[in-house]
Amino acid sequence: MTTAVTNNTTNTTSTTSTTSTDRTSLATNFQTFLTLLTTQLQNQDPTSPMDSNQFTQQLVMYSQVEQQIDTNSKLDSLIGLSNNQTTSLAMSYLGKNVILSDGSGQLSGGTASWTYGLSNAANATTLTVKDSNGNVVYSKSADAEGNTAGNHTFTWDGTTTNGTQASDGLYTLVVTPTATDGTSITASIASKASVSGVDLSGSTPQLVIGSSEVPLTSASLVTN
Repeated sequence: MTTAVTNNTTNTTSTTSTTSTDRTSLATNFQTFLTLLTTQLQNQDPTSPMDSNQFTQQLVMYSQVEQQIDTNSKLDSLIGLSNNQTTSLAMSYLGKNVILSDGSGQLSGGTASWTYGLSNAANATTLTVKDSNGNVVYSKSADAEGNTAGNHTFTWDGTTTNGTQASDGLYTLVVTPTATDGTSITASIASKASVSGVDLSGSTPQLVIGSSEVPLTSASLVTN
């Protein structure tokens, strides 16, 4: 996957250019203001001098605008630094295995595996696999062991409900536990996937897994 860093560079250049333009505009306006002020002072009526409070307030306003431009410039620098750090972090995932915690799982070579955990024992647990478009491709009920509290492994061979073989890619597991007494049961899901590339063309880095992409925030752990 070809990484596209040009968009990030363009954004940084655009922000720098905007700040520079703001500074130039402010300096030009301030110079014009001083010229007008000097002319007014030279030609004022000695018997009715100008109110110094007016141009003092204007000077204060110019100072405040200049300070705001400086603040914006510093914020832009911090954002740029943060983006660079995020990019470096994403690039470090290349060729590594990551643990996905958003329910995503990689079907590769006809096998996808997830680990799901139940906070409490369930009366019944439904395991549903969805494709990238949110369509249900497979569903089953967990066995008795899969309803107990704790961690369990669910392996899917890629066979869909209608008996066809699903193509390799990212799928999402949804775990729906129900309790007899109606109490709430929390389910957590994790899976391991291999990162083959990093896409930097958007506003946030995307990890390339197979032919699909997931946000960097979906990876909770990096392993060899």
